[in-house]
Amino acid sequence: MRTYDNPVIPGFHPDPSVCRVGDDYYLVCSSFEYFPGVPLFHSRDLVHWRQIGNVLDRPGQLDLPDDLPASAGIYAPTIRHHDGLFHVVTTSAGAGGTFLVTAERPEGPWSDPVWIDLPGIDPDLAWDEDGSCWVAMAGVSVARIDPRTGGVLEGPLPMWSGTGLRDPEAPHLYRIGDWWYLLLAEGGTALGHGVSVARARSPRGPWEPAPGNPLLSHRGTGLPIQCTGHGDLVQAADGTWWMVLLGTRPRGWFPEFHVLGRETFLVPVEWADGWPRTGPVQERHPAPAAWAPVEQPPARDDFEGPALAPHWISPRRRPDDCWSLTERPGRLTLAATGGGLDRPGHTFVGRRQQHHDCRAAASLEPGAARAGLSVRLDEAHHYDLEVTGGTAAVIAHIGPLRQRVAEHPVPAEAVTLAVEIRATRDPGTQHGPDTLVFSVATAQYVRLAELDGRYLSTEVAAGFTGRVIGMYVTEGRAAFDWFEYAPATP
Repeated sequence: MRTYDNPVIPGFHPDPSVCRVGDDYYLVCSSFEYFPGVPLFHSRDLVHWRQIGNVLDRPGQLDLPDDLPASAGIYAPTIRHHDGLFHVVTTSAGAGGTFLVTAERPEGPWSDPVWIDLPGIDPDLAWDEDGSCWVAMAGVSVARIDPRTGGVLEGPLPMWSGTGLRDPEAPHLYRIGDWWYLLLAEGGTALGHGVSVARARSPRGPWEPAPGNPLLSHRGTGLPIQCTGHGDLVQAADGTWWMVLLGTRPRGWFPEFHVLGRETFLVPVEWADGWPRTGPVQERHPAPAAWAPVEQPPARDDFEGPALAPHWISPRRRPDDCWSLTERPGRLTLAATGGGLDRPGHTFVGRRQQHHDCRAAASLEPGAARAGLSVRLDEAHHYDLEVTGGTAAVIAHIGPLRQRVAEHPVPAEAVTLAVEIRATRDPGTQHGPDTLVFSVATAQYVRLAELDGRYLSTEVAAGFTGRVIGMYVTEGRAAFDWFEYAPATP
C-alpha cells in the first residue's frame, strides 16, 4: 500500500486552509510578520505540494509597519473558490483588521483588500443556496456580508463556541448534504489544541455538538506529533474526505522544544452517523488514491531569474531599494536599511527551516559591508554568522543577552558561510532539541562555533512562527552569489 509522510508541508506553515477546484487543490497558511504574505501552494493529490506564489505580494495589499511586534500581522487565512473566483479572507492583526482579496487565477494577480468591519481573527467564508456570503470569526460568531464591498448585511450572530475549552477559534463552515457543519479549534494552539465539530440546518443555528467531541486532539498523549488542531476539511475528487491541520514536532528533554514552528499535516476523515471522524495524526498514513509528485525548487538558488522565488521572505517589508537581482546579474545584492538585526527595519531575505537535520550555506562578497547569514526566530532570538572588516564572527542574541561567541579572519574576496543543524538523538538534561554548527570557508571550511538550539525555539522565545534562515546586510551593500538549503542525513 502506498503511504505518505507527515507533515505534508514541513516548517513554519501554520493554520492551513484548503480548497479543491476540479482535480487541483490549493492551500494557504499564516505568515504573521513576514512579507510577502500568505504562501500559496498547489497539489494534485493533497500530499505533494509546490509553492506557486504568495497571495499578498505587494505593499498595497500588505503594509506592515516597522513597529509591528513579531508574531503579529497575517493570521489564519481561508481560501475558497466560488462563482469563478478564488477568495482569500484573513486578518492583519495590529495592522488593519480583516479583509478579503480575490483572483481569477490562483497565481494571481490578487486584488487589493476589501476590508470587513468585523471583530476577531480567523475569518472563514461560505456561501448558502441563495448566494449569500457568510463570514465566521473566532470567538465564535457569524455574519452575512457583501463580498464585493465588505459591508456587513446581518450580524454578527453568536455561534456554538466549543465544549468549554479556551480560545475557540479557526471556525470553518461547510454545507454538506442537508446540514451545515462548523469545524472549530479550541484548547489553545499549544499542547491542549484540538478540533471539535457541531452542525445545524442554517448558519444562524441552532447548533448541535457532535457526541464524540473532540473530533481530533493529541492532548495528554505521547505521540510524536503534538498541538494538533486548526483543521480544514476537503473532499477529494474520488469522494474521500481529508483534513489539513497544524501540528508540531517537539524534540529534546522535558518539556521538549519545537523549532520549526507549526507545520501542515494531513489526515483521512470518515463519516459515520452524520458526523466526521478521524484517528490520530500519524507520521505515516495510507495515501490518497491520486499520486502526483511535484518537482521542488533546486537546493541552490543562483539568483539568475528575473524575480525572487516565492519562498523568500523578509520581516515586515522588502523595499525595492534594499535588494536587486539586476545590479550585479547572477547575484542578490542587498543594501542596509537598519543598523542591526535586533530591531525591526533591517534588510533580511530568508527561507523557512523545514527539516530537523539540514544545512544552509551562502556565498558572500562582502566588500566594505557588514553582512552575513542568520538563523532567526525574532529580533530578540537569532544566531548570526557575520563578516565585516576582514573578520567572520558568530554572534548569539538571546533575549537581553548579545555575545560574540567566536571569530576568524577571512580575506576580502568571496567567503562561504554555512550552518549545519543537527537534531539531538539521545536527549538529556544538558541537551536542547538540536545543535547549530557555524562554519566559514575560503579555501577550506573552518568550524567556528556550536550553539544550543533550544534558545531559538518557541518555548523560549514565544510566538507563533518558526525559524527562518537567511542573508542580511546591516551596513553598506553586499552581494550573495548563491544560497543553498538541503535536508541532511540524520
